[in-house]
Amino acid sequence: MSAIADDIAADFLIEAREILDQLGEQMVALEHAPTDRNCLNTVFRGFHTIKGGAGFLDFVPMVHICHAVEDRLNVARDGTVPMDAAAFDDTQQSLDLLVEMLDAVSAGEEPEHAPPALLKSLRDGAAGKSVTGAGAAPANGDIDDDEFEALLDTLQGSGVPAASPAPTAPKKPRAAPAANAQTAKADDPTVRVDVRRLDAMVDLVGELVLARNRLKTIRPRLRDEDLDRAVTALDVATSRLQSSVMTVRMQPVGRVFARFPKLARDVARQVSKSVELDIVGAETELDRNLVEALADPLVHLVRNAIDHGIETPAARRAAGKNEQGRVRLSAQQEGDHVSIEVSDDGAGIDPEKIRRSAINKGLIDIDAAARLSSDECLNLIFMAGFSTRSEVSDLSGRGVGMDVVQSKIRELSGQVQIHSEVGRGSRFVIRVPLTLAILPTLLVELEGDVYALPLVRVVEVLAHERVEALWVDGQSMLDLRDQPLPLIELRSWLGLAPEPGAATTCVVLQSGEQRFCLTVDRVRGREEVVIKALPRTLRGLAGYAGASLVGDGRMALILDVDAVLRTGLRGSSSAPRDR
Repeated sequence: MSAIADDIAADFLIEAREILDQLGEQMVALEHAPTDRNCLNTVFRGFHTIKGGAGFLDFVPMVHICHAVEDRLNVARDGTVPMDAAAFDDTQQSLDLLVEMLDAVSAGEEPEHAPPALLKSLRDGAAGKSVTGAGAAPANGDIDDDEFEALLDTLQGSGVPAASPAPTAPKKPRAAPAANAQTAKADDPTVRVDVRRLDAMVDLVGELVLARNRLKTIRPRLRDEDLDRAVTALDVATSRLQSSVMTVRMQPVGRVFARFPKLARDVARQVSKSVELDIVGAETELDRNLVEALADPLVHLVRNAIDHGIETPAARRAAGKNEQGRVRLSAQQEGDHVSIEVSDDGAGIDPEKIRRSAINKGLIDIDAAARLSSDECLNLIFMAGFSTRSEVSDLSGRGVGMDVVQSKIRELSGQVQIHSEVGRGSRFVIRVPLTLAILPTLLVELEGDVYALPLVRVVEVLAHERVEALWVDGQSMLDLRDQPLPLIELRSWLGLAPEPGAATTCVVLQSGEQRFCLTVDRVRGREEVVIKALPRTLRGLAGYAGASLVGDGRMALILDVDAVLRTGLRGSSSAPRDR
C-alpha cells in the first residue's frame, strides 16, 4: 500500500505543478477581465482539483488555502462580491504558497500552514456569501458542474470549516480524478512514463544510429546487392525510429511559458511599472530536457526586460509612448533548431553606456573598448560582473544574470544574440537545437584525426589554395567577397607545426553575430553523431564540447565553436596547445 500511496503522491505532485503553472497564467487573464465567468470557473476548477488531491493525501495546509480561495472565488462567480485588487493579490500569494508547499512535500517535509492573516483576508472577502449564494442557481433554474460541486461542498461538508484546526472532511474528494477525466479526451488516451525509461530508449537509439553509420561506411567496400538492400532498409527504419523516439520526448515550450504571465505581473508591481506580456508560439515543441533547462535563462531575460528595459509610466509619457509597456515572449521552429525571443518596447540599450561601464569596472581596457563596434559593445553585458545599475535591488544590480544566461545557453549547444535600438526597445534571440541527444555535424579531418562541427554553426565550406592573409591589428584575416573575416587555422589552434604551401579547406562558422574562417585539411561531410561526455582528463578544456564515434569507428572530438573563436584569436593565451 505504501508503494501505491507513493505513486499517487508522485502523480499528484506532477499534476498539481502543471495546474499551478496554468493558474498563474489564468489569474493574470482574469485580472484583465474580472467578470469573465468562464475564466472564473476555470480558475475555481484548478484550485478545486488541487484541494481534492491534497485532501485525499491528507496535505491539510494545502486544503486550507485552496478552500479559502474557493470561498472567495465562489462569491465572485455568483456576483455577490466581485474580485478586487485585494482578492487578486491574496490569490496570487496563495499560488506562491502552494508552490512552496509542493516543494516541501517533494523534499519529504511537512508543508507549513498558510499565514492566518492571508486566510482571514480571503474569508473576509467572501463574507457576503450566503448558504444559497454559494451554489445559487441562475434564473433559468440550471446550474453548471462547478456550481454543483460547490453546492455539494456546502451541503455535505467536504470543505474545511474556517475554525477547524484539523479537518477530516477533506477525505471526501477521493473522486477528484473523475473531475480531471471530464477535461480529458476520451479518444486521446495517454500513459505516464518514467522519464528515465525514455532516456534509456534514446540511448539505445543512439547506439543504433552509430551501428547504422558504421554499416553505411563498410557497405561500399563489400559491394553486395543484398547487403545494400538490407542496409538501406535498416537506414530507413532507424531514421523513423529515431524520429518517433525523439517525438515522444518533445514537450511544448508552453510548459515554461505558462509561468511568465504571473512573473511579469509580480515584477511589474514590484518596480511600479505597467507591463503587458504577449506570448506567441507556446505550442512549439522541444526536447523535455531543453524545456526545463531554458526556464532559468528566460526568467533572467523577462525580469531584465521589465526592470531594465521598460521605462516608468512617467518616462514613457514623456517619450510619447503608451504608459503600458509591452514584453513579447515568442518561439518558433527553424529547421532542426528552435528560436526563442524576448523583446520589449522600452528604452533600448545604449552601446556607449555599456562601453563606459565596462571600462569603469575594469572589464576591458580603453584601447580594446575603442575598437569595439556597437554590436560588440552590446555583447559586453554577457561578461561576468557587468552591470550598469548603481544600486542593488532584489531584481538586479549585482552583476550576475546575463553571464549566467549566456553560459547556460552555450551548455545547451545554443547561442544568444542581442538586437537593440535606443528609444525603441531590445530583442534577445536564443537559438537551441531541438534535441541534445543526436547532433547533426560536419566532420573535418586534420592529420588523420576527425573533428565534428555542429552543423547549425556552419555557414559555408569553400576550398582554396593557401593565399597570403590580411593582417588587421595583429590578427590573420581572410578577405571573403570583400568581407574580412578572422582566419583561424585548426592546425595552429591545436599547436601543430604548419605545412607551408599545403592546400586546405576553409569552413565559415557563425559565433553569435561574428563569422570566422577555420582552415582544415579535409571535409568528410555531414553525419549525425551521438554526443558522449568527454573523458575526465579533457573536461573543462576550452574548445571541446564532447566526443562521439563516427561511421568508420574512429573517435571524433566535437568542437565548441564559440570557444574556438575566443581562444583562437591572436593575443589569446588560452588556446589549446595539444590534442
